[in-house]
Amino acid sequence: MPRIAAVQESPVLFDLAQCFERATEIVARAASQGIEMLVFPEAWFPGYPDYAWVLSAFGDNAAIKSIYARLFRNSVDLSRDGLAPLKEAARAHGIVIVTGINERASDQSAGTLYNTAVIIDADGTILNVHRKCMPTDVERTVWGFGDGRGVRVVETAVGRVGALLCWENYMPLARAAIYAQNVEIYCAPTADPDDRWLASMQHIGRESSAFVVGVSLTLEDDDFPADFPQRQRTAPGKGNWLHPGNGIICSPEGNIVAGPMRRKKGLLMADIDLSEVRLARQKFDVVGHYARPDIYRLIVDRSSKMPVSFIDPSLE
Repeated sequence: MPRIAAVQESPVLFDLAQCFERATEIVARAASQGIEMLVFPEAWFPGYPDYAWVLSAFGDNAAIKSIYARLFRNSVDLSRDGLAPLKEAARAHGIVIVTGINERASDQSAGTLYNTAVIIDADGTILNVHRKCMPTDVERTVWGFGDGRGVRVVETAVGRVGALLCWENYMPLARAAIYAQNVEIYCAPTADPDDRWLASMQHIGRESSAFVVGVSLTLEDDDFPADFPQRQRTAPGKGNWLHPGNGIICSPEGNIVAGPMRRKKGLLMADIDLSEVRLARQKFDVVGHYARPDIYRLIVDRSSKMPVSFIDPSLE
């Protein structure tokens, strides 16, 4: 029975080196509690670009450019083994890690960032890289569009794991593409603090007949750097929760087995039994006996379409 956990800890905003230090401590702490898989929120390395939702409304172009430059400098270049410290932590402690990152395009002349989910196995191997296919609303001023190559479920030390980012989990066809690959642990890193998200996590558990880990950004005003441009607009209060976490773990029947965890930092844990996946699918297997492929079909285009990309041949 694997013990899995959602990470409700704040990143060190826009400081990649400090994020790795904090993540390494979290991984070590998790290992001491018998945790075998950790799921970090969307864009945790080195932080979600909240500023885009606030400053764009004020048209402060100088501040936006300054913040973007800082974010770009501290984003992850996978072509240069940019997640090496996290991979080593996973290997050292034998923990599967699913995390959101800001990914820098591997072509150093390019300025594009991507909102990316990475699955790292317990031996430190990167098993899958998925770029969010449709950034939400003003996120499109920060991140480029992903493609279908990373819409995959992979075999890990704890079971078959897949991940979609934030509002991709509201896209029925994206979910179906994950379900069709026999997902057992469905990960949904997000920055969405809305309670309606919790209902979606329960629905996805029931729909997929898989365990679901929904993990949202956990952030307080005090987590913003003192020198952050336009800090009074992006984090105006003192001791206020900008993102309350809202972590949740659901069963293959759609029942809540841990959480919701609100306004609290730490690890939301659950011991899971993968045999429950098979039992749930005896009644409802969305891509098995309930699928009716004679009526409904889904095509996923995994051809390489992005002009600048990180491509690990072993993932093709």
